[in-house]
Amino acid sequence: MSDIRFDGRVAVITGAGGGLGKTYALDMARRGASVVVNDLGGSADGTGGGSSMADATVKEITEAGGTAVANYDSVATPEGGKGIIQAALDNFGKVDILVNNAGILRDKSFLKLEPENLEAVIDVHLKGAFFVTQPAFASMKDNGYGRIVMASSGAGIFGNFGQTNYGAAKMGLVGLMNVLAVEGAKYNIKVNSIAPVAKTRLTEELLGGFGDALDPNFVTPLVSYLCSEKCELTHEIFDVGGGRYARIFIGMAKGWLTPKGKMPKAEDILDHIDVIRDPEGFTVPESIADETKAIAEALKSQQ
Repeated sequence: MSDIRFDGRVAVITGAGGGLGKTYALDMARRGASVVVNDLGGSADGTGGGSSMADATVKEITEAGGTAVANYDSVATPEGGKGIIQAALDNFGKVDILVNNAGILRDKSFLKLEPENLEAVIDVHLKGAFFVTQPAFASMKDNGYGRIVMASSGAGIFGNFGQTNYGAAKMGLVGLMNVLAVEGAKYNIKVNSIAPVAKTRLTEELLGGFGDALDPNFVTPLVSYLCSEKCELTHEIFDVGGGRYARIFIGMAKGWLTPKGKMPKAEDILDHIDVIRDPEGFTVPESIADETKAIAEALKSQQ
């Protein structure tokens, strides 16, 4: 078994003052990475701030013989995103790895969700990933190498009661990943997403007794792999929790094609909805080009 190492690599991990992010930072540092530990130090709902959380992770890394610096910028602004990446450039000269892990929760059922709680969650999860990734992507492009991991969630991919704001933001990260994987392909920038289920300060009240089986350290090996040179995968989503690892994918069914020369009506859709929904023979498009190719091939079969 070959070792996964990060010697000479620079990793930026947002929200690394505790929970999942801290486990990623500790593991990558142990494997030789120089790590920027970003954490605003606020509460679970995003309010407040402080340096103690990031400093504690950095102290743990350095006392174990690793290399790390702390950063306290918020991911939720363009200036904060640039500041986080600039910390890596100033201290280590480049960025090789980025884990967009920072997050907050402001859960409420849809009709009770105030606009400010929608905006705050979108700002941290979706805009935050954009603001940090854009300057990181520029450095990676210049160096012809990069590994990016987006922390998505089953709340967005599959749905969960009371998390419209969080779910929308987390599914938005899948869309961001999809496009960046395409744009980064020729620069050896691999971009993937995870949907972790783990007991952290954000989730312990939601998970109840089930949380005891969901140690955050179960997630860490997958993230370390996805951030390594050994990983050649891109454009993929992985479900992880409790020691179980599984691919999640967005597939496209073969579908139903309207007979040539006929403009369909709603009744035709009703009559063929089972064929339209039938997953047999599905494909997993790598980009919108594969989607349009499938349409073109179907139309060609009419001729």
